[in-house]
Amino acid sequence: MVKKPFIVGNWKMNLTLSEGVEFAKSLKSKLNRKNETICGICPPFVFLRDICSVLESSGICIAAQNIHSDKNGAYTGEVSAPMIKEIGCTHVLIGHSERRHIFGETDSFINAKIKAALSVNLKPILCVGEKLNEREEGRTEYVIKNQLKEDLKGISADQTKELVIAYEPVWAIGTGRTALPEQANEVHLFIRDFLTNEYSRDIASSMCIQYGGSVKPENARELMAQPAIDGLLVGGASIKLESFLKIIEAASGN
Repeated sequence: MVKKPFIVGNWKMNLTLSEGVEFAKSLKSKLNRKNETICGICPPFVFLRDICSVLESSGICIAAQNIHSDKNGAYTGEVSAPMIKEIGCTHVLIGHSERRHIFGETDSFINAKIKAALSVNLKPILCVGEKLNEREEGRTEYVIKNQLKEDLKGISADQTKELVIAYEPVWAIGTGRTALPEQANEVHLFIRDFLTNEYSRDIASSMCIQYGGSVKPENARELMAQPAIDGLLVGGASIKLESFLKIIEAASGN
């Protein structure tokens, strides 16, 4: 079975509520239900209820940008998986490089978050990737393998069916630099080899693995032409409707 490309826009800490709602309405009206891609957006927490309402029954996935690993507790400023699920989200970003490197999230914390998401039927989009010095030192595969091994500890083969992995080289996020399509494809192949060894060839081939890192309309088609890349995790280019639609169009081969 051919996998449909999965294109997700991560708004990060951008837009206003009114801008976000208008974006969602326009996206819903412009996307053809017969489109050859699956589309999703990751609005800020405070927009989620309104945008879930706008996009209900649209086929567009809505993801939170983060969750805490516990269902409740004295964690001021945090949001739990059950809260996100209750308002209508289907997915959640976990382990984004900005969470890892700005906020100091560890692999054990990320692993606990994945388990929390799966416990309420939220689909995790697990982000992994190396920093510039790690790539220059030839340690890309070592870093990716360690992240995956720790992040997926205790995750069963059956649970992986709900998982998406996003490879996002840290040195290409928000920098304007993009991994060459061939470089990205090599890492995607390495991730599939890891999944084959840890789980099975069927799981490795069926899992959606996205590329994220300065994705733009200009490079989307070339990235998606790589055989091991199943989708795109889009940052800055996803907060402008026109550029996001162009990326979706390029991913669908139109």
